[in-house]
Amino acid sequence: MDTPAPTPAADAIAPKPADRDGPLPALLLVLTFATGVVDAVSYLALGHVFVANMTGNIVFLGFAVAGAQDFSVPASLAALVAFLSGALVGGYLGSRTRHHRGRLLAFGITAEVLLVGVALVISICVAHLDAPLVRYGLVVLLALAMGLQNAVARRLAVPDMTTTVLTLTLTGLVADSTLAGGNNPRPVRRFTATVTMLLGAGVGAFLVLNAGVVAVLAFALGLLVLNAVAAYRAASSTGSWTTCAGS
Repeated sequence: MDTPAPTPAADAIAPKPADRDGPLPALLLVLTFATGVVDAVSYLALGHVFVANMTGNIVFLGFAVAGAQDFSVPASLAALVAFLSGALVGGYLGSRTRHHRGRLLAFGITAEVLLVGVALVISICVAHLDAPLVRYGLVVLLALAMGLQNAVARRLAVPDMTTTVLTLTLTGLVADSTLAGGNNPRPVRRFTATVTMLLGAGVGAFLVLNAGVVAVLAFALGLLVLNAVAAYRAASSTGSWTTCAGS
């Protein structure tokens, strides 16, 4: 028996790929850029430590334990513990707002704005950012923000949009390509996410080297505020994308 062809009505009901995540990919792309900016300031100005890339941070911790110069066990541990604490908060937030992905992202970005805002205030008010207590305070605040962001992105479950990790994204870009016999899903998104973080890191490094920590944090905060405004507009949506992620 022949299978009946899909009717126009059925085609209209089925969600288009572009509609499954609504505005989330664009909003998460901004967070990916901000990640590059924040990791640039943490590594270049706060003691060779990452606040978003925990894979690199674990490696740095190993370097520090082995006695390598320019790496610090306390700084790496502070970033790691703060990141995990932020992820815990982000996970709790996700469990409370999983019924609406747009609201989850809006609340998550708002929390990031507060954390980065406090870091900016500290960097403005304190004359000597090289003091260990100040550096650790900034590392903790930024790592909290990045851990929360990562947990929210994980709960949103937008493919290839983790905002802080590119290892699997780059692996998928090549391993799933037609050269490897794959079907090459979302190559543009994967490539764009990679380039976006690269640009964020480049802009962040340029600002650190030429304008200082305050300028970098102010720039990152501005990005987050604009993204929060866009996210709150998306939070009022009733589109199907708001509930299509697995909880």
